[in-house]
Amino acid sequence: MSHPLLQLEDFCVSYGAVEAVHHIELRVDAGEIVTVIGPNGAGKTTLLCAAMGLLPSRGRMLLDGNRMARISVEAMVARGVALVPEKRELFGEMSVEDNLLLGGFSRWWRGERDQRPRMKEVFGIFPRLEERRAQLASTLSGGERQMLAIGRALMARPRLLMLDEPSLGLAPRIVREVLQVVSSLRQHGVSVLLVEQNARAALQVADRAYVLEMGAVALQGPANELLHDRRIIDTYLGLGARAGEETARGVRS
Repeated sequence: MSHPLLQLEDFCVSYGAVEAVHHIELRVDAGEIVTVIGPNGAGKTTLLCAAMGLLPSRGRMLLDGNRMARISVEAMVARGVALVPEKRELFGEMSVEDNLLLGGFSRWWRGERDQRPRMKEVFGIFPRLEERRAQLASTLSGGERQMLAIGRALMARPRLLMLDEPSLGLAPRIVREVLQVVSSLRQHGVSVLLVEQNARAALQVADRAYVLEMGAVALQGPANELLHDRRIIDTYLGLGARAGEETARGVRS
């Protein structure tokens, strides 16, 4: 029996004396897209940052069934996990190509000199980045910057990609384009843990979902079932549902 690619058990995150994320049980299987949805302030980004080692946590994390004794960014990257943060954090005064090369630096440092072939693969996923390979990152549109942020993370050849609010600030048409790419990543051997406020679009591309409220899991299950769950519809899909449906239809097509 194969183990989950990522498993969190009794996972808690605190800011000083204040516990922001409470006793989370979560898993991502190989080849899955799992989404965490919920309102602002629910603890979604905090959970993702702690899982990547950017914040201290309590509880257990297992990768491929092996417990991580110490969760750090370096250890997670070495184990094939990459994070695309909400703010994307690109190097604006560097070209698209140089930003991508930096994404592969961890492999270069380990003696794996496959950055150029990998860049060609990333350009296959994001043809627009190849067209703009010599442009400064600061001159890209919002959607192109998100593509570059994802492409840079993919340069490290991750098995698990953590995405924090990839639709933030993007027009619905661009959201559809970005999430279509996210949906296709499993074809490239990449599993995804997606934190997203656009609940309808996230549930449309995900296999399973967790609903976070006030730092705890309130609901979980197959994404398609939650998409039609009356509690989710009333709480997260009622306002702006028409726009969300348009985005979801674009992701499906």
